Amino acid sequence: MIRVMLVDDHALVRMGFRMLLADAQAEVVAEAGDGEQACQLYPRTRPDVVVMDLSMPGMGGLEAVRRLLAQDPKARVLALSAHEDTAHPRRVLRAGALGYLAKRSAPETLIEAVRTVARGDRYIDAATARALAMAQLDGEESPADVLSEREFSVFLQLARGASVAQIAQNLNLSASTVGTHLYHVKQKLGAGNQSELTLVALRWGLIQA
Repeated sequence: MIRVMLVDDHALVRMGFRMLLADAQAEVVAEAGDGEQACQLYPRTRPDVVVMDLSMPGMGGLEAVRRLLAQDPKARVLALSAHEDTAHPRRVLRAGALGYLAKRSAPETLIEAVRTVARGDRYIDAATARALAMAQLDGEESPADVLSEREFSVFLQLARGASVAQIAQNLNLSASTVGTHLYHVKQKLGAGNQSELTLVALRWGLIQA
């Protein structure tokens, strides 16, 4: 029996996943609606696999993955995303997630992905793996590829409309540090303001309209 924690801000999504996993004899031992709650619940429940949505309010899934792995370097995380870009899978796998599954994948692939990650093996859904391979062959880089890991996290929050104060709270940084990251993000992406950063993120599929 694989013990799973579901992290997604949509209760209906979690319900659907719970039903799917029950059919595969996996037990959902905890559910969280955001990254902060996931980081609090993880040490109490110690699941075999954390199924983590990347697009959530607050700190977001990418930051939550980093914090979970800081708590427990052996944590096994399967990241989920509705985004079609290659930056999200690259970033979250680099942050330490063992698996990546696009939400557009067939429902039964969730079971395969959870079982694979529970064994300690890597899992990337076929469409995402192809996209990553093609991007590497074509030498295609999104603007976000020039950003550091922390700059990328700040960029995503800014693009979604968060203020500097909100980002500082979400990412546990000082406002001045966020301001420094914001300056570098604007310089690297050639953006003059927050609206232009949002347009860059939308154009490359890093956020959804």
